[in-house]
Amino acid sequence: MGNLHNASTESLQQLDALHHLHPFTDTVALNKKGTRVIKRADGVYLWDTDDNKYLDGMAGLWCVNVGYGRKEIMQAAFQQMQQLPYYNTFFQTSHPPVIELSARICELTPEGLNRVFYCGSGSEANDTVVRMVRHYWSSMGKPGKKIIISRENAYHGSTMAGASLGGMGPMHKQGGLPIPDIEHIMQPHWYKHGFSESEEDFGLRAAKALQQRIEEVGAENVAAFIAEPVQGAGGVIVPPSTYWPEIQRICKAFNILLVADEVICGFGRTGQWFGSDSFQIEPDLMAIAKGLSSGYLPIGGVVVSDRVAEGLERGGDFNHGYTYSGHPVCAAAALANIEIMQRERIVENAGNTLAPYFQERLARFAEHPFVGQTRGTGMLGAIQLSPDKSGNAGFEKDGDIGSACRDAASENGLVMRAVDDAMILSPPLIITTDQIDELFAIAERSVEATWQRFQSGELGS
Repeated sequence: MGNLHNASTESLQQLDALHHLHPFTDTVALNKKGTRVIKRADGVYLWDTDDNKYLDGMAGLWCVNVGYGRKEIMQAAFQQMQQLPYYNTFFQTSHPPVIELSARICELTPEGLNRVFYCGSGSEANDTVVRMVRHYWSSMGKPGKKIIISRENAYHGSTMAGASLGGMGPMHKQGGLPIPDIEHIMQPHWYKHGFSESEEDFGLRAAKALQQRIEEVGAENVAAFIAEPVQGAGGVIVPPSTYWPEIQRICKAFNILLVADEVICGFGRTGQWFGSDSFQIEPDLMAIAKGLSSGYLPIGGVVVSDRVAEGLERGGDFNHGYTYSGHPVCAAAALANIEIMQRERIVENAGNTLAPYFQERLARFAEHPFVGQTRGTGMLGAIQLSPDKSGNAGFEKDGDIGSACRDAASENGLVMRAVDDAMILSPPLIITTDQIDELFAIAERSVEATWQRFQSGELGS
């Protein structure tokens, strides 16, 4: 361990403030408050340097699917470090861990997806998607097909291409985004955009926005449509049942590639191995990361259909890649993670037992006077806070109430994320039903405390 392992919380916070820039953070506000310093974890729990215990209701960042403390993954990484700590996959070179991992992934993915291109994260995976779909169409003699259509409020990473694909306004205000040839259409968020119509009608309307945009820009110019099966960072937006079938019809009718961003949904989060399985999506490419290694080491990739792989092969060299593409230690950790999930039937247990219980407990929140909607699928859930549950009213300033509820949850011992005023939950897939009860008991106390503060006028409207 480093020299700071036994340092005081205050000294660690001071050093952190001096030298560490955090992602997606107001640095001044954070340094004034002081960071929460996590020192260890086990199962579904975290402990900070003041020995406060938290139930991790977000599985890290949607990723620690097998829970913390898995010695098999640590041992696999250590053994691989002893044998081959690093070598690249450039220059006609490969190594056993990445070969075995590729075969294992392709056994799990939907039919027809049989190649994997590796990178270090979901953001890099979606950067790769941009390069890959454009190179595919160029290789097929259609270099004009460059436009990629995504959705408003989507999240596809924070690199230049990933953030451009994503549809989040605050990200686009920084760094000259989006890059050219990226288009955005409405998101399938019924509560926000379709409250006055049936979910089924809204799902069709949201999907037909894709056809409308294709016709506006010209199908001969459109390379692909990219979407998360369930929008995660956008607030756990579960599309209506009519949405994905219509999206697939449109993509086939206009001959554009369909890209499923499975970075959050993949590896069991929706109750099946992939969100594409849960929603019967037939993607041409799939971006993966997070649950691939349960976050133990950074690894991501793009799983490629036979159709796209054959097209890419026509184009000769694909001049794209990363120093750590298919890193042997990360690949070994991912293999160990998948072996755990298969041996313990974690995905099957999550889908058949835990997810129904989790969703039943989540649905109880709909009765609370401060909750406008609950939504979720598998081991994903959102509690939409609202000042008036009779409609879909929001608060005067987005995010203030959600942030207050998040902080209340933290004080009560639960990591629960706020996306504007929706409280988000995505716990490890190894959580027990008793721990789900514990999670929702804390969440209920936190929502109630926030509501009481709102009623008293302490929190804004």
